[in-house]
Amino acid sequence: MKPTELLEILSVAEKLKCNTRHCYTSNGRHESVAEHSWRVALMAMLLSSEFPEADMDKVIRMCLIHDLGEAFTGDIPTFNKTAADTEKEDTLFDQWVATLPEKTREEFSALLTEMNALQTQEAKLYKALDKLEAVIQHNESDIATWLPLEYDLQLTYGEENVQFSPWLKELKEEINRQTREKIARGK
Repeated sequence: MKPTELLEILSVAEKLKCNTRHCYTSNGRHESVAEHSWRVALMAMLLSSEFPEADMDKVIRMCLIHDLGEAFTGDIPTFNKTAADTEKEDTLFDQWVATLPEKTREEFSALLTEMNALQTQEAKLYKALDKLEAVIQHNESDIATWLPLEYDLQLTYGEENVQFSPWLKELKEEINRQTREKIARGK
């Protein structure tokens, strides 16, 4: 890869630092898409011993690129995102990937195909971590920032994605326990 190509990719990725998500951080500011992606990747790294049969390098790579399409569209909360929004994000992202240097284009395309199919353990793990990080972050934010629909969503979001793993099911149960405590405290 040429230095100019790297800089062009990083310039697009930088937009994820600027694009905020619906969720707030523990200190009361909107979380950036980049912060979310970083922590999903960190979760994957930290769980490598829980999933020794998985290619965690691949999972981390999936986590790092999974929201790059939001560099073009911004983040749309899951409860507002339509099929048309997803199609637009995917189209813009695919058009960008097509312009990347061959080796990077091939890697991103292969990862995206695997991620979208959700058939491999790596793809299932990335997707579960993506969802779980969002509910963890909501538990860390001030409950005053929650929308009414999030009280139920917080307990159900990602539930279907953890079913393949007893460890992730246990993690989701703990997150839900913390959610219920937070709701009971009202903060």
